[in-house]
Amino acid sequence: MGRQPALPPPRGPATLQQYLRAGLIDELHLAIVPLLVGRGERLLDHVEEGIEGYRVAEMISSPAVTHARLVRR
Repeated sequence: MGRQPALPPPRGPATLQQYLRAGLIDELHLAIVPLLVGRGERLLDHVEEGIEGYRVAEMISSPAVTHARLVRR
């Protein structure tokens, strides 16, 4: 059997939330930057049951950014 085709990149929080809830993501790299924008969608809202299947495999921080790599349990 061949390799599974990659998913298209998410087009915003709603698409990523759907992928997480459906269990379609094996690994996720988040770059978290402290920035106040006032409004917007929260990335991990509405995925309570979806995010529980992941663990933080790596986290690297600096004053400017935090990189977190989540992998499926």
